Amino acid sequence: MTTLAARAPFAPTGPAAIDAAIAQQLLSAALASGGDYADLYFEYRASADFVYEEERVRNVGRGITLGLGVRVLKGDATGYAYTEELTQERMLATARTAGQIAAGGGAAPVAVPAQIAVADFYPVGLPTIDASPQGKLELLRRADRAARAYDARIVKVECSVSEELKEILVVTSDGRLARDTLPLVRFGVRAVAESAGKRQAGSSGGGGRYGMEYFDEVLHTPEAHGREAARIAITMLDAVDAPAGEMEVVLGPADSGILLHEAVGHGLEADFNRKETSNYSGQIGKRVASDLCTVIDDGTLPSSRGSINVDDEGFEPQKNTLIENGILVDYMHDRISARHFKRKPSGNGRRQSFRHAPLPRMTNTLLMPGQHTPEEIIRSVKRGVFAKRFSGGQVNISNGDFVFSLTEGYLIEDGKITAPLKGVNLIGNGPDVLTKVTMVGSDFELSDGMWTCGKDGQSVPVGVGTPTVKIAAITVGGTKAG
Repeated sequence: MTTLAARAPFAPTGPAAIDAAIAQQLLSAALASGGDYADLYFEYRASADFVYEEERVRNVGRGITLGLGVRVLKGDATGYAYTEELTQERMLATARTAGQIAAGGGAAPVAVPAQIAVADFYPVGLPTIDASPQGKLELLRRADRAARAYDARIVKVECSVSEELKEILVVTSDGRLARDTLPLVRFGVRAVAESAGKRQAGSSGGGGRYGMEYFDEVLHTPEAHGREAARIAITMLDAVDAPAGEMEVVLGPADSGILLHEAVGHGLEADFNRKETSNYSGQIGKRVASDLCTVIDDGTLPSSRGSINVDDEGFEPQKNTLIENGILVDYMHDRISARHFKRKPSGNGRRQSFRHAPLPRMTNTLLMPGQHTPEEIIRSVKRGVFAKRFSGGQVNISNGDFVFSLTEGYLIEDGKITAPLKGVNLIGNGPDVLTKVTMVGSDFELSDGMWTCGKDGQSVPVGVGTPTVKIAAITVGGTKAG
């Protein structure tokens, strides 16, 4: 086993060492060739991973990255360059490289950067990366013991924790300077059950922008995640083949938000609509969903995995209403799309790291609660599927067509949840599904922080949430006729 030392302080050449004078010099270099606008993105990231499998430590890893990304805009063109060496010489060369797209024009002025005050949506006591490695390994052992103790048919358990602490500094040529420190932890347990020649797996986990206090909550303890993973694995040993065909589907609260995120949310990111490649292009002010549906993207939720104190362009996050009572009212914007649509940036300019330019990205994407109880919704279904947990899926952004796989689903018969199902796929179209929402529950839940979103080769942490939702018809891809 590798022994890890406590986290090193931020490097003296990292974001903490950059002041307004240095930033102004770099921005002037970036705009010297004639750009309209430039920004700097400094990043220091410390990360670690622990994997515990078969009652022993399988892997311990640690990494540190440091760098600067420089973006220059000239009309509709973007120049981007980055460096991992924060010396004056390399930073100036990077700034000039990004600015080469604008060769031949007059240099735009650089405003004196002024630091903006931002809220703190994720205060932490002890960042997990500063806690002792031995303490985190004990969390993994606790989860392992709880899963194995749940049932003798649990034959394999794997537990993991991934963590990071990231410091960023964003400085823009129009005078914005913003700093943030972002903690992130993700804890996971996977259990495998075996009986009578059948094997099934179950998983549980969570996290978000927490410190070690995450594990103090009753629902977040290692034991709670271990038992939940084991429960699903044991339950699925009795799973029957899923029916096939079009039928009513009830989406459970919390994790079902990933379907909303993928099948609808991406289509509401403004770059796709600026390029007119989204199903929602040109639909502002039009009905795109059932009047029961209000969808928001909110980067301000306390400690949620997708929350940010400031986006990667220096703008504060917002609670952005996207669909209100079925009417499309707005998209999620970065600086470029906001200029195109003559809107203000919505705090959705995000990037994976200093190596990437920002894009319009979701933060925490949510379907707002309605008036029905979950019991009323289940009772209203004669025969259908209850979708509780998702493993992910595939989506065509241009038209919203999707295929999602369930890791935990159940048959609904005569208003009651009955047999667990295996091999369940949901096949449909995101915009179409929203028009078929007939009941929305009052039991909204935010998914415990496990989700990561990919787009254009970049991955960022996100949050999702929904209440229980009834959809009149989705095609269920099962193994037998429904």
